[in-house]
Amino acid sequence: MVGTLRRTALAGAVTFLIAAIGWMDTGQAQVSTPSSAPASAPGSARNLAALSAAGLPQPVMPTSGWANPPIGYLGFCQGFPAECRRHGEKGAVALTENLWTELVAVNRVINKQIAPVTDLELYNTEEHWTLPTDRGDCEDYVLLKRQALIRQGWPSGALLVTVVFDEVGDGHAVLIARTDRGDFVLDNKVDSIRIWSQTPYRYVKRQSVSDPDRWVAINDSRWPVGSTTSSN
Repeated sequence: MVGTLRRTALAGAVTFLIAAIGWMDTGQAQVSTPSSAPASAPGSARNLAALSAAGLPQPVMPTSGWANPPIGYLGFCQGFPAECRRHGEKGAVALTENLWTELVAVNRVINKQIAPVTDLELYNTEEHWTLPTDRGDCEDYVLLKRQALIRQGWPSGALLVTVVFDEVGDGHAVLIARTDRGDFVLDNKVDSIRIWSQTPYRYVKRQSVSDPDRWVAINDSRWPVGSTTSSN
């Protein structure tokens, strides 16, 4: 009961801050673009226009068939079945300045409000996916960000839980926001919002756009077959 109340309070705080940030400059949040792209205030219409013209390599994540869902995700869906149902349409969203502001706000606020801790430290188990109240592992940040954005009206098919190998080869989870300008990464490690192909991660699998319970393999051709880090 206490955990539910804390999650409700946090969700309310996120909603309030999204509205507040909508009246402010989004500050230091940035889109990862080539150095040739013109600099501009992050979150501004000018920045989104620059992004459209930047010609980013692989803005859309390629997939290559079905994959097994993570064990932790299956357990999460047993405990929170409503969070694993489809909401809204399954297509990518048309990214507007307001929607960009929502992405920036949710990523930044939840990164600040939730303290990082491993599942082993918190639950004495390797994998325990849940909606956090004040502490959590990487996938917990992802699930809370996804919930917050769905409550703002985003469709579940545009918010995909994604499994990667990080910059040192460790397993990591991020949230992918599918838009008409590309697939963007919301990550608890950084407050900036980046196109997936501009991160140092190797992408392994993610949720299907049509069914949150099904997962697809990611064809991340930037890495040699079998590699888990950029140094391999």
